[in-house]
This record gives sequence, C-alpha cells and structure tokens, in this order.
Amino acid sequence: MSDKTMSAEEVVGRLESGMTIGIGGWGSRRKPMALVRALLRSGITDLTVVSYGGPDVGMLAAAGKIRKLVAAFATLDSIPLEPHYRAARESGALELMEIDEAMFMWGLHAAANRLPFIPVRAGLGSDVLRVNPGLRTVTSPYEDETTGVQETFVAMPALRMDAALVHVNRADRRGNGQYLGPDPYFDDLFCEAADTAYVSCERLVESTDMAELTKEAAPQTLLIKRHSVTGVVEAPNGAHFTSCAPDYERDETFQRLYATTPWPEFAERFLSGNEKDYQSAVQAWEVSNVSNASDASDPSGPSDRER
Repeated sequence: MSDKTMSAEEVVGRLESGMTIGIGGWGSRRKPMALVRALLRSGITDLTVVSYGGPDVGMLAAAGKIRKLVAAFATLDSIPLEPHYRAARESGALELMEIDEAMFMWGLHAAANRLPFIPVRAGLGSDVLRVNPGLRTVTSPYEDETTGVQETFVAMPALRMDAALVHVNRADRRGNGQYLGPDPYFDDLFCEAADTAYVSCERLVESTDMAELTKEAAPQTLLIKRHSVTGVVEAPNGAHFTSCAPDYERDETFQRLYATTPWPEFAERFLSGNEKDYQSAVQAWEVSNVSNASDASDPSGPSDRER
C-alpha cells in the first residue's frame, strides 16, 4: 500500500522522447492540463499521442512535440475544431491516424486486455479504411446462426501506450481515483491500456476519506483502481481551462483567448514558468479582463479623448 504521490515534474521525468503517450479526458473536458503543461516545459519530443483530442493535442502540436497523433477528433467543444491541431494538420507537421470514436474505444479495450486487436463493426462502410491503409479486416471463423454467413469485421489494433495521463476530481495516495462529473471519459481504460499511468487530481484525500466519499456519490465513481496507477499528483485547478465538473466548468473566456492568440505569444505569457506561474498569470489576466470590461461599460469612465 505504497504512497504514490509525486509532482508533475517527477512524472515528466519518467517520460522520454519517442514514447507513446495516452491523454485522458474528452475534447475540452477534464483534461490533465497541469501534466500537459509540465510536458510542454520539458525537452521531450517525437511523441505519439493517443487522445480524444482537445487543447492537450493543440498545445503539444503547436510546440512541435507530436510526431504521430491517434485520435477520433480534436475539438474545444464550444469551438468545433482545435485551431493549433488544424494548423499542424494542414501544414503536415504530424502524422495522423484518424479513426471512429467507437474504434478508438475498442482499441483501448484491446490494449487493456493485452489483445493484439478486437474485431469491430465500427468503421465498416466508411472511409476509415481508405484513410488508414494499414488497417485490416478479419472474417469470423463462425457462421451466423440465422444467415449462415461468416461476417467480416474491422480488426481494430490495440492502442498500447508507454504512459497515460488522466485527471480526476479526487484521488488517494495509493492511486485510487474518483470522478464526480457526468462522464468517466474512458480514463480507466487509458490507465489499464498503458504500461504506466499517472493521475492528477483536484484534491488528494486519505483512503478513509475516499470511503466516506462513496456515501455522497455512487460507488462506480471510484473509477480508477490503484493497481493500474504508477503515480498521483495533487493539482488543484489542474484541468484548466477545460472543465472538471462539478468542481468548475470550462473557462470559455480564457479558451477563446487561447484559440485566437498566436501560439508564441500565448506560450510566452502563460507557459514560460512553472504551474504556479501559470495559475498566477491566468488570475492576473482575469483581473485585467474584468477591469477592462468594467471600464468599457462605465459611462462615467474617461472618454476616448481623455484616454
């Protein structure tokens, strides 16, 4: 029952260039952004990233750290297409394996169960086989009892990963993780499909407190089991600017800033220091943004000529 707590920097210190890294969450929802920011500060590059993509993919792509991306999409949810992912894709800066959402899920299942592939119907009749010429089909060895036909499936390969990064609402020191929002986002599969898994959390609790939490939330919210976790990082506000319901919603105003600011300018302003510097920079920007909005709406404020 070891204590698995560590810092985000210690997590990144265990990663290497060329690895395959899975990132949990979904679009711009409950992404392990504190861990992603620590990865951005490192010299690690040439990564294969496996993700239901959001700003994690966008930032890593903008920083030139992704060699290959395996994804079903890359979105900011309220902004349909992640702009830095789009720029990287249009410029050919990364290799892409784009697959159906269900295929992605079954690839995680295959990896979690240490299978080389899983036969799936998802993808049949679509262009997924055309844009991924490496995918294969497989014919069932069994005849359908009704039709007598041996059905053909897509052979979805396992999405094995060297490491997975996920974020949850609560975790204990041993690696048990609890989500309290509306969806698990397959974070447990990411952890089980990877050789190592690192969980960041909004709040670290003692194991006895974790037991108490199940009295307030359904037992199935204890999503991540300690046997699949290598390290735990306490990272309050660690999913910002993505959502981490019910602790906080997505910071739409800051997300718009991210999406419309040239990457070098955004990185210099918000990502040049450590995580504490990031949170401080965001708070300073929010104060400035509120002040500017107040000045603009105050008819008694200085006129344009007086400014």
